[in-house]
Amino acid sequence: MPRRFLKKILPKPHHIQGHKLLRVFGDRLMDPRLWAVHRRAVTGAFGVGLAICFIPLPVHTLVAGLIALTWRLNVPAIYGTIFLVNNPLTMVPIYYLAYRVGALLLGTPPQHFAFHLSWQWLQYGLGPLWQPFLVGCLVCSLVAGLAGWCVLEFVWRWEVRRRYRTRHLEAL
Repeated sequence: MPRRFLKKILPKPHHIQGHKLLRVFGDRLMDPRLWAVHRRAVTGAFGVGLAICFIPLPVHTLVAGLIALTWRLNVPAIYGTIFLVNNPLTMVPIYYLAYRVGALLLGTPPQHFAFHLSWQWLQYGLGPLWQPFLVGCLVCSLVAGLAGWCVLEFVWRWEVRRRYRTRHLEAL
């Protein structure tokens, strides 16, 4: 992965430190490991970000922040992944895919449903759907997170090897 490109587009920590809503985190948010553009932090953040996208509740940003602070992952990479993958345009297809995967794994036929924002629909309409949906979310989360991490890890290492070979050949 081109480090120069990532360093150019990522925000600087001192710009974030001045934000009034983020002062709650204090110096913990200014840890240089959270902003460093190195392979382990970025690829881990990408994999975890893909896994977080399949959480069916609107707590993605909170979970991503807590995991990034705890595991010392790249904060812009994890949030960029979440906002790029799980947005209003992609949310319905992602969760429908998770439901279909869960129905396939549990051996239940996918059911047609119509969403109505009411307490009655939550009590009775969601009943036959929640188990395949949650199983699908869990499986898709694990698969997407591991696959994303592995693919980005491979691409990053391949790019470093290619640049090393090119630099080595130019020196000759």
